Amino acid sequence: MKQLLQTLLLSCIMVGMWHPACLAQSDTPAYNKKLMLVVLPVIGSNPTTGFLIGASGAASKYFGNPQTTRLSSGVMGVIATVQDQVYITFKSTVFLKDDSWILQGDWRYNINSLPNWGLGTGPQSAKIVGSTGFNYAENMWSEPIQTNQQIQFNQIRIHQVLLNRYGNSNFFVGAGFRLDATSKIAEPVLNLDTIPKVITSHYAYSSAKKFNPKQYLLCGLSVDGVYDSRDNPLNPTKGQYGNVSFRINPTAMGSTQASSQLWLEYRTYFRVPRKPNHIIGLWAFANSVTSGNTPYLNLPASGTDQYSRSARPYTQGRFRGEDLLYGEVEYRYPLWKRLGGVIFANASTVSNGSGGIALFDYIDPAAGVGLRFMLNRKSRANICVDYAWGKYGAQGLVLQLGEVF
Repeated sequence: MKQLLQTLLLSCIMVGMWHPACLAQSDTPAYNKKLMLVVLPVIGSNPTTGFLIGASGAASKYFGNPQTTRLSSGVMGVIATVQDQVYITFKSTVFLKDDSWILQGDWRYNINSLPNWGLGTGPQSAKIVGSTGFNYAENMWSEPIQTNQQIQFNQIRIHQVLLNRYGNSNFFVGAGFRLDATSKIAEPVLNLDTIPKVITSHYAYSSAKKFNPKQYLLCGLSVDGVYDSRDNPLNPTKGQYGNVSFRINPTAMGSTQASSQLWLEYRTYFRVPRKPNHIIGLWAFANSVTSGNTPYLNLPASGTDQYSRSARPYTQGRFRGEDLLYGEVEYRYPLWKRLGGVIFANASTVSNGSGGIALFDYIDPAAGVGLRFMLNRKSRANICVDYAWGKYGAQGLVLQLGEVF
């Protein structure tokens, strides 16, 4: 559900080409106060959407001296997929003079559909709806659902964050406004008129937590902190990145129910000894509901990081629950001139309190290989082609522009 998701400039500008580094084309950019605009076609693929096509416009501008101020940029994309999904997105990152302030925007309107596999990691046999059905009344059980529970919905997202630089350091702190409105939720598998009833995980959770299964709203404020010492955000070879965000969603701001969530993220990169062009990247994040009840489609889930890059090759939201831990390692190495290769592995673990699934009860891994072709030596922007394999028959091709992390 979330993503530009986990689909912007070339299947991937959905995943990152908006970044200032991607738009830098010369070795010594002049201080140009004019707005620079580029319109590009979007063609790509990923396990969630299948083949996709569309268009994206990228704008960039310096708001200060390029020697002390990074290039600000924004991307607007319109994407259609073979799964009848439509993504209309606008993402922006604005650096004010001397990087004193950062303004981050993430605005979306999506007509989305996703396969839904219930809450928690692990096989369907470990989940209530997937194994024995749902106990919706005394001695009354729903029909078990062994396959995916397709869910369709519309989404509006408005996230706007303002961060202030701490001195001359790589630390930024600030706050944000975050709104996620989900409506027109439909589940073709759900059938309340049969005996026994066919009750989906989304309907069972929404009923138990007293959410309207057709629509809900999450609106609130966040406190945010960022540390970034990477040499290149699009294709790092060294440095670290950290992100902390604590979001509060009060009913006073329109949220269907009050709740809060915590996001913790860390990335690091280092060169292999005596092989300076060989890079190892490590990525880990945690997402947790810290209080209250969160709507089903807003629960922590795999593939719902900011650019929907995690958990290759699983579909977006394949693992969903109250608490999520994710880790990934990738080895990047040169092959010939601008051509490179990668080997990667990742793992997810997600809890489901109502189903008795705790973190680390099940760890669902995946691994894969890929090729990289460098489009631009200055920005180090790559075209990335990956193929990954996971559990439960999951496998898929991922095409994107820019490294996964």
